[in-house]
Amino acid sequence: MKLIWIRHGQTKGNQEKRYIGRTEEVLCPAGIAQIQENIRACQYPKADLVVCSPMKRCIQTAKLIYPDVPCVIEENLRECDFGRFEGKNYQELTGDPAYQQWIDSNGTLPFPEGETVEAFQNRTVEGFWSALKKIQAEGLHPETVAFVVHGGTIMSVLEQYGRPAQDYYAYQVKNGQGYCTEFDGTVMQILGKIL
Repeated sequence: MKLIWIRHGQTKGNQEKRYIGRTEEVLCPAGIAQIQENIRACQYPKADLVVCSPMKRCIQTAKLIYPDVPCVIEENLRECDFGRFEGKNYQELTGDPAYQQWIDSNGTLPFPEGETVEAFQNRTVEGFWSALKKIQAEGLHPETVAFVVHGGTIMSVLEQYGRPAQDYYAYQVKNGQGYCTEFDGTVMQILGKIL
């Protein structure tokens, strides 16, 4: 099965380099324009089914790219809960000892009052499998499924199953970008990048 992974379009929080996890944001005008430009340039592969995070920014992106394609919402594909860092950017967090500790750990420490990286990664991988089970339970047999989700979600799933194998941050993509993969039930062969 071909799996397309697309990070949602840009939001105001993304423009301001804020930690936007559980915060509900819609796409900003520049984010909508960029997705529309990518659509006109035929950057997004066709899909028979969309799987989407429940967050508004993902649903809005999916409707722009795949307006007539059925969509399955998967709760566990939502972005990480950044706890006390939520809604803030690095400038606002400068001087916060907890933020400096998190930076010094290369992002391995838990977010204060938020999710641990491990819990987030486990949840999103569980969400991936849950989405595949929902598709199977509904008797659907799509050849290509587009996952319209968050950057961290893409990185978590591809770190676990992507081939060639790379670490979490190697799979980072900008808003509106992503990967094309072929999934055999065990591993995802990276076929190429979107943009």
